[in-house]
Amino acid sequence: MKTALTIAGSDPTGGAGLQADLQVFRAHGVHGAGVATALTVQDTTKVHEVLPVFPSVVTQQMRALLRDCAPDAVKLGMLASDDVARAVHHGLQELERVAPDVPLVIDPVLAASDGTPLLERRAVPALLRLCEGAALVTPNLQEAAILTDRDVSTRAGVEAAGRALVLECGAGAALVKGGHAEGEPHDCLVVGDREGALVRWLAGERIAGGPVHGTGCALAAAVTAGLASRLALEEAVAAARRFVAEAIARAEGWGAGARLLVFS
Repeated sequence: MKTALTIAGSDPTGGAGLQADLQVFRAHGVHGAGVATALTVQDTTKVHEVLPVFPSVVTQQMRALLRDCAPDAVKLGMLASDDVARAVHHGLQELERVAPDVPLVIDPVLAASDGTPLLERRAVPALLRLCEGAALVTPNLQEAAILTDRDVSTRAGVEAAGRALVLECGAGAALVKGGHAEGEPHDCLVVGDREGALVRWLAGERIAGGPVHGTGCALAAAVTAGLASRLALEEAVAAARRFVAEAIARAEGWGAGARLLVFS
């Protein structure tokens, strides 16, 4: 049985965060395990409050789980605070000892769609330290700009941000998502190799229907499930992009705000 672990915040709507990750894992035939980093008070319209889990409890969750069960892949989502980010770093060191080759996918969640901060500003350095050695980092344009201090308003700037995450921060690859760009949502995949970094642009298509909640979480979770199933990185990314596009096309409204993804 292939298993993927998500380390993320709780979303009561089930549209993003820990709950959505587990749905995505299940849709890929992968068993999902979860460590909670934060509780949120939110509905489909906005995030009302963020309550980080005690850092020691985050570490204890990870250590207890990893002493018993080593996942085939790990996804990091919302970390909320600097203390939680550092606690996760300690927990991952435990994983490195028991299973050193487990791929790590990081969705660097900095803010909700409504602008509510989901990570303390002072936690950015800790998040960047976590990126070192990660198989893939999946920022949107705004996140890529903050993490790398690059202007991502141009194609060259997006590529520079992706290269920085790989060559300066030490990630194995970066997928800079273009969903928030004007025009078609093309993504930039930068993969590190011995000679530097290879850049590929992945064409996307805007799907009509209004705002959808949790697309970034679902994409990173789908890549994680692919890696847990031993897909190569670029194959996992391609499959995840198709999976999310199909889920967006099937998205349905539940509350008064953004629609929720529907997974097959």
